[in-house]
Amino acid sequence: MHFPYGHRVHKDAVAGANALEIRDLSVAYPGTRHLALRDVSLCVPVGARVALVGANGAGKSTLLKAIAGLLPARSGSILIYGNPPGACHHRVAYLAQRGEIDWHFPITVRKLVLTGRYVHLGWIKRPTRSDWEIVDQMIALLGLTHLRDRQIAQLSGGQQQRALLARALAQDADLLLLDEPLNAVDADTRAIITEVLDNLRASNKTVLSATHDLGRLETDFDGALYLAEGREAAPPPGSFVGLRISGRGGGLV
Repeated sequence: MHFPYGHRVHKDAVAGANALEIRDLSVAYPGTRHLALRDVSLCVPVGARVALVGANGAGKSTLLKAIAGLLPARSGSILIYGNPPGACHHRVAYLAQRGEIDWHFPITVRKLVLTGRYVHLGWIKRPTRSDWEIVDQMIALLGLTHLRDRQIAQLSGGQQQRALLARALAQDADLLLLDEPLNAVDADTRAIITEVLDNLRASNKTVLSATHDLGRLETDFDGALYLAEGREAAPPPGSFVGLRISGRGGGLV
């Protein structure tokens, strides 16, 4: 199983910087020449919640992976709290799509969530009582306490998604990158995750989330970036826009 942010890199945020600034970003997957993302720009203020909207293959996952430092930029730039990706791993938590995780990896829910603390611990330092307390708090927050010692392969799809979000929250990051966190989950999981994400507003966390749920954009997000075929796209007529988040001149509408 791959756990991003397994090494410690800590750099202070630049005073007054936005949570995320992307300028003319183009990205290609290793070994290919085709650009999966082309000339995308985005500016997200601290504490904002921004939706990435588009069909499958539009570039939403690619953008999140580039911000997380899992894909290199072919051209353009990314700044996270004023620093490039890799300079502040502890500030960024990435929740991948459930299908990208090896759920047969022999690990319990509690130990999976603990991996969210690795960016603070490194691979050698042992977790402290405080680390385990944070892990158990996040497990309880996502309604998984009764499953914390269960192997992750034994979880339902909704429970797996909650475990992944618990891991992301255990990192105590400032910027959360969520790839379809509510895709194909049961009603109980949807309600729990929605409540948890709503509560992030109070702690001034910044959220960038890929979503297909167009009906909840206005209630769940402050702004939306529309993508199509790896490029920025104009919002459909009458659709939610919210914050003006283009990196070519972002700011509040």
